[in-house]
Parts: sequence; structure tokens; C-alpha cells
Amino acid sequence: MMQESNKTKVLFVCMGNICRSPTAEAVFRAQVEAAGLAAHILIDSAGTHDYHIGSTPDRRAQEAARRRGYDMSALRGRQVGASDFSRFDYVLAMDEANLGILERLRPRETQGHLGLVLEFSAHYAEREVPDPYYGGTDGFEHVLDLVEDAAAGLLLHIRQHNLQANG
Repeated sequence: MMQESNKTKVLFVCMGNICRSPTAEAVFRAQVEAAGLAAHILIDSAGTHDYHIGSTPDRRAQEAARRRGYDMSALRGRQVGASDFSRFDYVLAMDEANLGILERLRPRETQGHLGLVLEFSAHYAEREVPDPYYGGTDGFEHVLDLVEDAAAGLLLHIRQHNLQANG
């Protein structure tokens, strides 16, 4: 078992940590596992707000994910904290509003990458993963489409920039 300090660590962040960020966590984890890199990459998710600490992901998000083969049932909501910025190499927000909150929360001395998850998308021009909470099921499907693409791009980026340097 590789120590956590030797792993590339990725944190996905949305507002409540029950729709978008746990979806990104589940999708990215599945892609990392399929690539045989689970021992090298630590993955988590969190919310900028404390609305859903300890809660399971939204039922609709879980159902949409399950239809594509992702299991989110073990995930629980948590709130991002200042220590996350020193622990994680990548802190990736789902949208500009949450990125702004993270920028204000981030301690000055931290060195990790802070940005939007869709920076790593290869096939979508959108910059933000829209919040599907108040919409229909098609919103959760769109989140999956965006996140699957961004996760593939992020994995490629990590393979090129982090894993080669670490052996």
C-alpha cells in the first residue's frame, strides 16, 4: 500500500456535496481503477456549504450514476476545510461561484492546483457543471456527460504531469 503522501490527491467540490462533486468522485474513481492507478491517486469530494454533512448523494444523482455503472452509495457529504488545500494536489470546483468561495477559503501558502473541473474537458466548451438539483433527470445525465469527459482529461493530465515524475 502506497502512503498517502506519495499519491496524487484530487478533491472535487460543489455547493452541498450531494450531486455534482460526488458524481465526479465516483466517475473519476472508476476511471482511475480501470486504468490500474488506484494505488497512485486519492480521490474525495466536498461541499462549500454545510447543508448535507453526513448525507448520502441525492437519489437522482445516484440513479443516473448507477445506470452508467457508477456506485455512489458509500459516499457521504462533508464540508471543505482549510486543511484540504494543503492535503490535495488538485481542488476542482464545479462552477465559478464555488471556485470563488474556495479562492477566499484557500490559505495563501498552499501550492496545489485550484480551478474548475471542466478545464480538463476535451469535448465540451462549457466552463461550469450546472447544478441539476432543481431540474429534471436530464440534468443529472448532462452532469455525467460533462464529468466523464473532464475526468478522462484529468486522468490524462495526471498521468503526464504527476505519475511520470513519481515513477
